[in-house]
Amino acid sequence: MISSIKQSPSSFTSADFLPKKRSITRPQFSPLPIIKNVHNNGFSNQSFSSQKPLHVASVENLAVLKKTQQRKTECQAYEADRSRPLDINIELPDEEARLEAAKRIKIGIYFATWWALNVVFNIYNKKVLNAFPFPWLTSTLSLAAGSLMMLITWATRVADAPKTDFEFWKTLFPVAVAHTIGHVAATVSMSKVAVSFTHIIKSGEPAFSVLVSRFLLGEAFPLPVYLSLLPIIGGCALSAVTELNFNMTGFMGAMISNLAFVFRNIFSKKGMKGKSVSGMNYYACLSMLSLLILTPFAIAVEGPQLWAAGWEKAVSQIGPNFVWWVVAQSVFYHLYNQVSYMSLDQISPLTFSIGNTLKRISVIVASIIIFHTPVQPVNALGAAITILGTFLYSQAKQ
Repeated sequence: MISSIKQSPSSFTSADFLPKKRSITRPQFSPLPIIKNVHNNGFSNQSFSSQKPLHVASVENLAVLKKTQQRKTECQAYEADRSRPLDINIELPDEEARLEAAKRIKIGIYFATWWALNVVFNIYNKKVLNAFPFPWLTSTLSLAAGSLMMLITWATRVADAPKTDFEFWKTLFPVAVAHTIGHVAATVSMSKVAVSFTHIIKSGEPAFSVLVSRFLLGEAFPLPVYLSLLPIIGGCALSAVTELNFNMTGFMGAMISNLAFVFRNIFSKKGMKGKSVSGMNYYACLSMLSLLILTPFAIAVEGPQLWAAGWEKAVSQIGPNFVWWVVAQSVFYHLYNQVSYMSLDQISPLTFSIGNTLKRISVIVASIIIFHTPVQPVNALGAAITILGTFLYSQAKQ
């Protein structure tokens, strides 16, 4: 705020500040009153001028007395480039608590969808394998369906296609190899034994994770982690010994699947760290690369002639519904894995591990009910011990 103070022979008294009856003059616009002269407190007969801007921070108790009347003027001004903060308290709703509640609801929806899709997949997968015992082709169709769905999603711009380069696919290759082996081995296991038994054995995956990390990678774990492996290994052994429909191929398939998925997680953690592709797009790229790896092996192991004969037999026995079973198991396989990867982006690995344990419980219970799988009390005890050990492992590794 700028005002010029110039020298003037005139002076002012207190009466100048009081209203007078005089002719109205044209107002002169100025941010501050132009002070012509001062005759007060030692300033009489003195005049001054300034060529610099006048900044008045505070003028208080500027009072002029006239008889018994007292008038007081207070003025405060600030430089143009400063501002005084307003002392205003605005109470906003607890935005952080609201966002946290929304996040928990979102995670709960992810988990419920993940478990439901996984249960549906395992049911249809077992139905297809019972009528069409060709796990290599079944595994290939699962990956093909997921790859096709994601290509359509990217083409229609429902989701943005990931930006990848040669280095990305090179890093993803060992992950895809491990994923392919684990996927086929689990499908082979389910074609030979009950779904519940396969998932009981697959609950022992933490034991493989610790052993591989310890002896191959040199990673050390606290004592509670090693102790949590005892109920996992003991429960799996008890379930295997007491399984009524035990099959060595089915048992080894589940064990190989555990080992392969452990290496998949290790390769993914080491190689994909810092990569921009994650979640749904990451799993889509993984499925496409796994499909390219698996297809020639599926043709070599089983072949189109066996597939054609087996397909004709299954359709003749089941009817047209068999085709829908194949479509359902292929689509739901991709959907449940896609949701699991999407949820992994939102939660910690510990929460994901606990969710995976609860998922296996839901699959085991649902498969026993739907397929009327005979379960001995000792076998059920072994499954409970294994799942308890998996939960203790997730807590000990926290």
